[in-house]
Formats: sequence, structure tokens, C-alpha cells
Amino acid sequence: MRKAISGTIAARILTTVMGLLVSVVAGHRLGAEGLGTIGLVVLGITLVRLGMELVGGSALVYLVPRVPLRRLLPPCYLWALLAATIGFGAVKVFALVPQGYAAHVALLALLQGMHAIHLSVLIGQQRIRANNWITVVQAAVLVAAFAWLARAPGADAFAFVEAAYASGAVALAFSTWAISRQVAVVQHEPVQVLRLLLRQGTYVQLANGTQLLNYRLAYWLIEKFKGTAVLGVYTVANQLAEGSWLVPKSLSLVLYSKISNLRHLEVQRQLTLTFLKLSMASAMAVVLVLLVLPPSLFQWIFGPDIKGISPLILLLAPGILGMAASQAYSHFFSGTARNIHNVVGSGLGLVATIVAGLWLIPEYGLPGAAITATSAYALNALYQTVAFMRITGSRLRDLLPGSEDGRRLMELLKPRGKG
Repeated sequence: MRKAISGTIAARILTTVMGLLVSVVAGHRLGAEGLGTIGLVVLGITLVRLGMELVGGSALVYLVPRVPLRRLLPPCYLWALLAATIGFGAVKVFALVPQGYAAHVALLALLQGMHAIHLSVLIGQQRIRANNWITVVQAAVLVAAFAWLARAPGADAFAFVEAAYASGAVALAFSTWAISRQVAVVQHEPVQVLRLLLRQGTYVQLANGTQLLNYRLAYWLIEKFKGTAVLGVYTVANQLAEGSWLVPKSLSLVLYSKISNLRHLEVQRQLTLTFLKLSMASAMAVVLVLLVLPPSLFQWIFGPDIKGISPLILLLAPGILGMAASQAYSHFFSGTARNIHNVVGSGLGLVATIVAGLWLIPEYGLPGAAITATSAYALNALYQTVAFMRITGSRLRDLLPGSEDGRRLMELLKPRGKG
């Protein structure tokens, strides 16, 4: 398990760094306008993929050890195609991306969605190392291809689209080869695979969908009220701040696996509290580093158009810490079949994003957007904290770090044969 944790964290570090390198190239070659356009394209792809993962994602991970792939994959592929088609229509009709990008957003979402299906299979087969390697290769190809294409005179955000096609194709090829290895299932085949996939995925994707809007609705509001160039600055600040979730997200995968296999609520409670404190501590360390860096460094790294990053990170910091805590709570609720609390928490955050965003962003611009994000994240985390304490009987003092947390963490990371 220690190797799985360290390998996943290392892979996330590499992919996060490569994601920042994409922003660096875009900032210097395309400027804030190009960064903003890329941000909207990525958001459009993510939105289309959200519908795809109703059949797939965590539901597919759950069913892989139980159902032969020959029965799982066809409905997942067909659903991905249907979701991409519907997504294209939605993106086009509601003009969610700049003109001329809608078809590419749908095709890239389909390409990435097929690849994501294969990664879910690998996770379901407990082949975490293969999953990590393919993810890193995909990110590396994206950076290399984009850096090469952006060198051309007059390059624009379409260079990113072409690079995304290249990285998606490579990742799909590698993941297709990886899942060709046959792994035996441990149960008899269920009768209705699609029904099981939908039933397992609906709650999870409802929570993911509201959380996505909670994270990214501000992007559309900024673009509408302040323009694409201003959005480009915000995407950099947000990307840097969200880098503090690298360790919490890596830990959350391990927590979900452990919680799902534990029967006693008290043990689940203690483990969640330990991961909660570790997640918040790691996120706080990253935020503090970002806050002490000189503002001129961000301009030097991301380009002269990228100004005012430090104040935005300061305003985002409380919300970022709240969402670091939410990573632990969310996987406790998922692992104990209480996904409704993730849906409610994300929904409350989305309401805060809409109400605050429509007021603060037109009035105060990027500081208003950062305050909106912090308000939404904090409300989500507050609800989840109250729900967790009510379910587990925890008290406020249990949220403070103690010696028992260190002992439980060392016990978890101790090598255990095959573990």
C-alpha cells in the first residue's frame, strides 16, 4: 500500500507540473487571451465527459472484478458516444466555448472518455502502477506537442487542441493495450450490466456534476462579464491554488479503498480524521509557499500578461483548505454508502457560487471570483463537517491533530506483505 500511495502521489506531482508547463507555454506564446480560451475548451471537455461517466468511472471500478470485460465495455463505449453527441449539441447551442471549437470539444471528450474507461478498468484490476504510467505519458505528450506547435508564428489556442488530439490518441493506444491482459472475475455475471452501471454511477455523478459547476461556473461568469483575457489570469491563479490538493486527492483514493472494506464505524471515523488532518496540513504547506513567492516570479514564469496572482491566491486560500478537508469527508461518505451528503454539500456550494458570483464578479472582477469560490468551498466543507460529526458522534476537539493520528498513519503505511 505504501508503494501505491507514493506512486500515485509521484504521478500526480508529475501531471500537475506538466499542467503548469502548458500554462507557462500558453502564457508566453499566446498571452492571457489564449490562456482564457484554453481554459474554456478544457472546461467544455470536462462538462461533456461528465455525462459519459454516468456509465463508467467509479461504477466501472466497482464492477470490473465482478463482471467480464466483454459485457462491461460495449455499453460503456456506446454510452460515451451518445454522451459526446448530446454534449456537442449542448456546447453548440449554449455557446459554452468560443466559436469553432464545439466539434473539437466533443471529439476530444470522446477520445478522453474512451481512454478513461480503460483507466477505470486498470484501477478495478488493482493495476495502479499501469494507470499512473499512462496518465504521466499522456501529460508528457500534451506538453511536448503543445510546446512544439505553439512555436509557429501566429499560433493560437488551436495549437492546444491539436496537442490534445495527439496526447489523447497516444493514451488511448497504451490503455487499450494494457487492458488486453485478461483478469479473472470473482463473481457470477449480473443479468443487467447497464442497469447496474447506471445505478452505481448516478449518485456519484450527481455529486461530481454539482461539484464541477461549483469549481468552474465562475469561469463562464468571468468570461461573460470581464472577458477572456481576464479569465486567463484567473485560470493560472486557480490552477496554482488547486495544486495544493495534489496530496489530498492522492490520499483520498487510498482512504476510499480502506473505508469501503471496513465494517466498524469507529475505525472508519478515526481513519477519516487522520486523513483529514494530513490533507489539510499538506494543502496549507503548499498555499503558504505560494503566498511567500514574489509576484514578479509568476509573471516571469507565466508571461507578462499574468498579473495580480498573489492576492487571488490569498483570497482563495480559506476555500482551498476547506476543499482539502472535503476530500476526506467525501470519500468517507462514498465508502459508507452515504453519497447523499456529497450531493447536498456540492449543491449548497453551487448555490453559493451562483448567488455570490452573479453579484461579486460583475462588481469586483477577479477578487470577487476568488471570494465566490472560497464561499462555495467553505459552505460545502462546513455542511460535510456537520454531517460527519452527527453520523460519527465526533466533537470539535476531534478535528484537532493529536499523537494518535501519527500512530494510525504509521500503522497504515507500514509494509504488510502483499498489501
